[in-house]
Amino acid sequence: VPVPRPGATLLSPSRPVPLQVTATQLRERGNALFQAGDHAAALAAYTRALSLCDAATERAVLHRNRAACYLRLEDYAKAEADATKAIEADGRDMKALFRRSQALQKLGRLDQAVSDLQRCVSLEPKNKAFQEALRALGSAMHERMKTMSCTDSKVEQMFQILLDPKEKDEEKKEKAAQNLIVLAREEAGAEKIFQSDGVRLLTELLDTAKADLMLAALRTLVGLCSGHRSRTMAILAELGAPRLSAVLGVEHEQVSLAACNLLHTMFDSLKEGLQKDFRGKEDAMVLDSSKDLKLLIKHLLELLALEGASAHGRDNALNLLIKVVPRKSPKEPNNSMSLWVIDQGLKKILEVGSTVSDTKGCLPVTENSRMSASVLLSKLYDDLKCDAERENFHRSCEEYVKSWFEGHELAGKLRAIQTVSCLLQGPSDAGNRVLELEGIMDSMLSLCASVREAHQLVAVEALIHAADKAKRASFITANGVTLLKEIYKHSERDSIRIRALVGLCKLGSAGGTDFSMKQFAEGSTMKLAKQCRKWLCNEAIDAGTRRWAVEGLAYLTFDADVKEEFVEDKAAMQAMFHLAKSEDRSVLYAVASTLVNCTNSYDHEEPDPQMLELAKYAKQHIPEQHPKDKPDFVKRRVRKLLTAGVVSALACMVKSENPALTNSCRELISRVFLALVEEAEDRGSVVAQGGGKALIPLSLEGTEVGQTKAAQALAKITITSNPEMAFPGERVYEVVRPLVSLLHLQRTGLENFEGLMALTNLAGISERLRQKILKEKAVPMIEGYMFEEHELIRLAATECMCNMAMSKEVRAGPGHLGHLRWPPHPELPPPPPVQVQELFLAEGSDRLKLMVLYSGEEDERLRRAASGTLAMLTALHPPICKRIPQVTVHWLEILQALLLSPSTELQHRGAVVVMNMMAAEREVAEQLIASEILEILSVLAKDTDKP
Repeated sequence: VPVPRPGATLLSPSRPVPLQVTATQLRERGNALFQAGDHAAALAAYTRALSLCDAATERAVLHRNRAACYLRLEDYAKAEADATKAIEADGRDMKALFRRSQALQKLGRLDQAVSDLQRCVSLEPKNKAFQEALRALGSAMHERMKTMSCTDSKVEQMFQILLDPKEKDEEKKEKAAQNLIVLAREEAGAEKIFQSDGVRLLTELLDTAKADLMLAALRTLVGLCSGHRSRTMAILAELGAPRLSAVLGVEHEQVSLAACNLLHTMFDSLKEGLQKDFRGKEDAMVLDSSKDLKLLIKHLLELLALEGASAHGRDNALNLLIKVVPRKSPKEPNNSMSLWVIDQGLKKILEVGSTVSDTKGCLPVTENSRMSASVLLSKLYDDLKCDAERENFHRSCEEYVKSWFEGHELAGKLRAIQTVSCLLQGPSDAGNRVLELEGIMDSMLSLCASVREAHQLVAVEALIHAADKAKRASFITANGVTLLKEIYKHSERDSIRIRALVGLCKLGSAGGTDFSMKQFAEGSTMKLAKQCRKWLCNEAIDAGTRRWAVEGLAYLTFDADVKEEFVEDKAAMQAMFHLAKSEDRSVLYAVASTLVNCTNSYDHEEPDPQMLELAKYAKQHIPEQHPKDKPDFVKRRVRKLLTAGVVSALACMVKSENPALTNSCRELISRVFLALVEEAEDRGSVVAQGGGKALIPLSLEGTEVGQTKAAQALAKITITSNPEMAFPGERVYEVVRPLVSLLHLQRTGLENFEGLMALTNLAGISERLRQKILKEKAVPMIEGYMFEEHELIRLAATECMCNMAMSKEVRAGPGHLGHLRWPPHPELPPPPPVQVQELFLAEGSDRLKLMVLYSGEEDERLRRAASGTLAMLTALHPPICKRIPQVTVHWLEILQALLLSPSTELQHRGAVVVMNMMAAEREVAEQLIASEILEILSVLAKDTDKP
């Protein structure tokens, strides 16, 4: 039963700050928030206090406290800056000195960290913590110096071996190259190579034009550039963008890929800024990397249209531009880089997209090049912010198409039509605008009848892409169907026939899933599908042509009869999965679309019965569902797909780094996964074939809908499987963030409920997982749902909070009071804990009151969760025992009801709470003894059936 939308308001960890507030009050509030583990909120309180405070001593304390917050938030540069301000006010401030030393250690400035620690020890010689920290730091510095001293000679030796033309021992050279790469991955080693004239020597290795030496040089340079902006800028200045671009364009595929990896690392370092530089150096000079970024991008754009560049190099350049040019998020205000690329390089990108293979003077391309160009154009178009920018994009595309279409005879018309095809696969708005140009559509139809195969291929593919819009599809149905049928029936070339078939498939599926709107005669769709499956299974046909059979099925599987026949044909399913794993990644979207159709995992809303009646009355068209699209049929289709190996194919598709794996494609794959795990008995099979691992990246990247679908699939797996087996090792910690995302208010009630259930299981496993859930700021959302009206959501939130309140000490006693489905494993050393139980004592909070009242509710599962939480909290944090009588006058009645419950589990929880309260506070113990609880306990103590 779908869970209704929650309407609860999330609770704040404590009361909002009053309007009239002093710096002292804000500092105290910050202290409380810091103790409760909310370091970001504590930082905000201290920062606001600084704005209200003038006293130098008070400001020093606030800077010191902010340094502590920044340390916990892992912003070490700011921690050092704040600690320094505190020390400037008071040079004997040991806390500030110690915090600065911690920050300096993390920043890699060990000598300065030692100096601060020595000052701490001199101020307080008997402090063991300072002594131990100084001893550990001294050992670390000794090891570093030892490493550095022997590294000097090693670096020189490695370069001598690699650059010596007389050295013939290949194994020795390979070992030297590998050592150099490993050394560059460590900051100390990278800096040593850089300082030892390493960039010049690496340039010499690149200039040898020997693949193995070039690979060693490129991979070493990746280590030198990684996360270090100033070093990257120096390396770029010495190597030069033209040289890097030339290496990217070489024929050797591995060398080109290594150059692509280096350039990507350089882009990241130049864009993200300085992470490992020395602060003093950064303060001394302002590093402006925008010119370097544009220089690199300019050479990448030039490479696209360079005839001498390899096909792989061109693909790698497109992939890099896709990754580094558009904004990561629409929330980022600056899209100037996309505008600059459109201005400088749109025509160069269209050069790749308009390439007609096997024609005179065409650029070398792979089967993925045009798809990559389409994806890049789409991303650039999506990055535009206003109509004026979009109009400029349209105008440039139209000018380019006209330049080929007018005055270049047949070859030019082919290039123009190929450009239209590229745009229709990418920014379809631009493609449709260009399609309206005079003569384009007529030329397309006339070229479909050409006697030359290359011309027919271009025209038929463009016709297929043009049929996307309903207006265009109806035009082609009227003008092109007869032509496509003629080509399909009479062409002697399979490559042409299969494309004509896809055109017919696309036009035949224009009604989508609406059973009552079919374009072709009864049975025609089934015949087309049968031919698609036949071609798909024919291994004698090349993979590039067979992928068009999948394109056809992507349209035809809107029809439920086609779906049913397809899942019965195991050979066709496995042939499609094999194509999905092949190097031709342009098939990914078609495979994902076919699977979405077969599993019915597209969005479909149940029509309102009243609106249906109105539509009938008004004689409006009413969509009809195919009888074979009912749940039982869908369930059977899912089982057959699982048996045929769909999960391993999907997992392989997700691993792809190709631009064809667009965010839309990711969303389709997420939808399929969610359909595959709908039934609990199928989830183990999905996990065993790698589905759990594949879902994690899908839940963290892509469209919001896609991420949510993947997170929901992860939740379903986590609810019914042992998370430690479903997500072994460190992977289980990666699952937390997607699950927490299901708690956001914009999610549906069902998604909230499943997220809470999954987090309950994770919270019952280990302290480290509970700390991870806390770090993702899930607790306020969990407790917000404890106030939810819907009983299932309220129960799930309370059970989750119960497990969040657990700790080692509590599990050592009444360990089975929580909601563990499996015994916890021996834990790794936990990080410094955030005290959840402190939240229940926060001033102005009703958290504890809610737990006590829920312990007296009628719903036994809710009572079990709430009283279990009380049992853990009272054992872990005795001050809570004193607060319980203050939160409600009904506390004694509720405890008595627990002890008198027919449920042994509730009695046990009640007894633990009472025991903890008796031990914690004399005044509370006297109240308990004065009540009827003493008599109830006496009776329970004699009950031998309940040990």
